Amino acid sequence: MPSSRVGALVVGLAVLAGCGTGAPPTASVAPSAAPSASTAPAGGAPSSTAAPGAAVPTSTKDVEVEGDPGEAVLVKTVRFADHGPFDRVVIDLGGDVSNYSVRWVDELVQDGSGEPIEVKGGAYLQVTLKPANAHSDDGAPTWTGGPIFQAALGNVQNVVKTGDFEGVVGVGLVLDHRAPFSVSELTGPDRLVIDVAH
Repeated sequence: MPSSRVGALVVGLAVLAGCGTGAPPTASVAPSAAPSASTAPAGGAPSSTAAPGAAVPTSTKDVEVEGDPGEAVLVKTVRFADHGPFDRVVIDLGGDVSNYSVRWVDELVQDGSGEPIEVKGGAYLQVTLKPANAHSDDGAPTWTGGPIFQAALGNVQNVVKTGDFEGVVGVGLVLDHRAPFSVSELTGPDRLVIDVAH
């Protein structure tokens, strides 16, 4: 069998394995997700791409993904959990995310006002999704609680709702220290996964 077909088969099987009901995926499109920040945790162009079940992330590069700005994706909830050598943050979505970034920032600020969010950490990752909403058409929040969700994982200390403003949803990760991360887009159900090394 040609090597290109073998590679495609391996990638296809890896994606299917990450979409099942077993262990959560460990994939990445440029940098990588877990249980709900609104519930209790459960037991650029892409700079790196890893399939579900991949090893610990190794890249610290910012990620920027730009696609066709279609309908706004709905952020349903955010989950997080410790996965041994890395922490996983999962952003559960209603639809495909077309544009997002995961960047290192000096501090987390509230979208709209620009006011600093009072949360201490050794490093901060800002996840920005657009067009996106974390509320229904009638204004009811779909990602409830917060804005600060205590995680207390190996590296991820808090997950912060930094905004749901004018078609942009912000999710801040407060880390104990700067470390490699990976990002994955997964389907069945749709979600964006960020894995952060301990």
